[in-house]
Amino acid sequence: MFDLAAELPRLLPKAITWAETQEASAHRHGRALTVAGTRLAESVGVRYPKRIRVVEVSELPFPTDLELRLAATETGLLGPHMAGLTLGYAVFIRTGHYSARLISHECRHVYQYESAGSIAAFLPIYLSQIVFFGYEQAPFEVDARAHERDVA
Repeated sequence: MFDLAAELPRLLPKAITWAETQEASAHRHGRALTVAGTRLAESVGVRYPKRIRVVEVSELPFPTDLELRLAATETGLLGPHMAGLTLGYAVFIRTGHYSARLISHECRHVYQYESAGSIAAFLPIYLSQIVFFGYEQAPFEVDARAHERDVA
């Protein structure tokens, strides 16, 4: 089993660089939120919903770096079971999974990134929560689920 707690300090800089690269790509290729999506983002606390870019993908982005891939897979952070992924103002949604519930969940993660100040500030907190609480019970995930909306 992969020991994220032991490997996190070493892997964190790579994870931040990867996440920032994915966000930059989304800003080039993604689309703005719809009017309903903007309302959802505002309803869950996002300060700058116009900065969000949504990218619909057949598969969520996955690190090419072998160590990051292993960490993401072994800890359940990324995998085929996931429908969405937020990296800063980039929201990746798997094709066929777009819904108000998922957009509101991912937009709450955007709010969390905004509150932290950056990807580089958010990821150490988020990944530490995964280490100590597990994915399902990580406070940021619990918070995002609590802010899910079925309608805009």
